Amino acid sequence: MSTGRTRAVRLTRWGGPPVLTEVAPPVPTGEEVLIQVEAAGLCRSDLHVIDAGPDDLPYLVPFTLGHETAGRVVRRGPLAGGPGIGERVVVYGPWGCGSCARCRAGAENYCDRRLALDVARTGTGPGLGRDGGMADLLLVPSGRLLVPVGDLDAVQAAPLSDAGLTAYHSVNTVRHALGDGTAVVVLGVGGLGHLAVQILRATTNAEVLAVDVREEALALAHECGAHFGTLLRPDTAAVLRDRTGGVGAVAVLDFVGSRSSLDPAVAVLRPGGELAVVGSGGGELTVRKPGALPPGTRISLPFWGTLPELEAVVSLAREGVLRVEVERFPLSGALEALARLRSGDVRGRAVLVPDQSDRNP
Repeated sequence: MSTGRTRAVRLTRWGGPPVLTEVAPPVPTGEEVLIQVEAAGLCRSDLHVIDAGPDDLPYLVPFTLGHETAGRVVRRGPLAGGPGIGERVVVYGPWGCGSCARCRAGAENYCDRRLALDVARTGTGPGLGRDGGMADLLLVPSGRLLVPVGDLDAVQAAPLSDAGLTAYHSVNTVRHALGDGTAVVVLGVGGLGHLAVQILRATTNAEVLAVDVREEALALAHECGAHFGTLLRPDTAAVLRDRTGGVGAVAVLDFVGSRSSLDPAVAVLRPGGELAVVGSGGGELTVRKPGALPPGTRISLPFWGTLPELEAVVSLAREGVLRVEVERFPLSGALEALARLRSGDVRGRAVLVPDQSDRNP
């Protein structure tokens, strides 16, 4: 590893655009661990961060983008625990206080003290106020935030830290309802949705029904094991209800979260069903009794996932039952990759890798 130069894709002002620039290589102290980045996933959340106004997020610029990172441990602070030098890891993204009851249980995504933290100074994770993984090197606050991946391809491992983990956590949120003979709807078969389809098939016996606005996304859903797929149209809810024999779905995972997705999500849900709104598409639900929501509906807003769940996701990937559909871009092509992501022209997940000249011989 060269320490004379290091590159990073930095957000230097709100509204962007980000810039690829050189920065001083970070040096770990205390419990910190330095990761040589082997792959960094891109996410639509990165676009939300880039497009944010000065008062939209509680962070201070500049910082390096990227919250999906896999790589190798190359240096450790004198108090660091966790994986040792040379171990290949994926970085858990939601960084909490590390000491509250939820953090001690591995649920830093729901840290009890997050609101009390000075997030303008500490951020909430890599690429979220703290320097992230769209870089040659990533400084992680503690070894507790690292999950070993063994010989798993870094391009496969990096998206597991958000796309895979969030999909798995969302499935876990509704898992108790997914018994034999039930149906679950996956709305939006993109970077997260195609992984949710695979996780549902691998870990439940429910019938998986996929919905998207794109024919190519439905093709991907079928490749991932969906039992049935349909385009989002005015009659989508009726089509899905017919597929379930008129009963409706026991659970809906909405990876879009827009008005156009929430309406059919509610319409296809059976009484006593589970609605997990995962996407941040700006849609709204009116909760009222009586109202449009079926009686007994339970609504959840899953956010990222827990450390034990990330370990479970990595295990599924290493077993070969979970595979991320990816498009690779060199780190030097990060701005092109972000533009492709913005245009919707990425199948599955975009992942940055070191430029060929940067690879070890």
